[in-house]
Amino acid sequence: MSGRTAPVYVHSQAPQPQALQPPRARHVAIIADGNRRWACARGFPVSAGYEAGADVLKARLHDAIELGVKELTVYSFSTENWSRPAHEVRELIAVLATRIEHETPELHRKGVRMRFIGRRHEHSKKLGALMDWAESLTEPNRRITLCVAFNYGGRAELLDAAKRFQGGSEEDFRRCFYAPDLHDPDLIIRTGGEQRLSNYLLWQAAYSELVFRDEMWPDFSRTAFEESISQFGVRSRRFGGRAADAPPAELPEGAQPPGGAQDMGGGAHRLPPPRVTTAVDDRSLT
Repeated sequence: MSGRTAPVYVHSQAPQPQALQPPRARHVAIIADGNRRWACARGFPVSAGYEAGADVLKARLHDAIELGVKELTVYSFSTENWSRPAHEVRELIAVLATRIEHETPELHRKGVRMRFIGRRHEHSKKLGALMDWAESLTEPNRRITLCVAFNYGGRAELLDAAKRFQGGSEEDFRRCFYAPDLHDPDLIIRTGGEQRLSNYLLWQAAYSELVFRDEMWPDFSRTAFEESISQFGVRSRRFGGRAADAPPAELPEGAQPPGGAQDMGGGAHRLPPPRVTTAVDDRSLT
């Protein structure tokens, strides 16, 4: 009888394909509409609406970091908003100046880079100096970029860019924008029930996905933010081409699409429906 032992066969299990991840919204732009209506509906002064809106922006900035957003732009004051009552404009500018002065050091410690876009030469010298200081202090940070559009209009930006443009390519023209280093927004969210862009990022929004929410901005909760990003994740972005030519959904690093292109449409991640919550409470960055 032979002294050899019988071979042992081990049946290895085939590696399971990793699930496709929904496309990530790198740059989210927000039209933060409804601060005034929120305050008036509660019998509060308009300034209380601006303060509540600023609190919610800080909270959603925290959420944006957790949700993987790298650039967050918020429309806080348009070139057309100067037509509002003078006392409302003064109150909004006062809130912005105070927030920049008091909160920039904390944002800097948390790795937030601050940017401001708009016609800055039309601001008061104090507000312009605060914007310059905040941008300079936080310039090295790369955790997330918070861009505040103040005294901003998409048409004004295009006119100002055209005045500086010396000829060349589309990319050369883009370099004349207020913040040419920022990516075009993947997703634009508007609160307050209106469904229009209102002169916001007109060039950059050419292929942005749009989500319109009924909440006033001070009621825009984390749940509403997650739901908006979830809607972005299930949309097919073709950039003028065919669906088959669109950029694929993101895969975990090193993973391959399971079963080829035909499997890429069914694994979209859906978040649970939004709860009825309040979003006024502030959250500090961690």
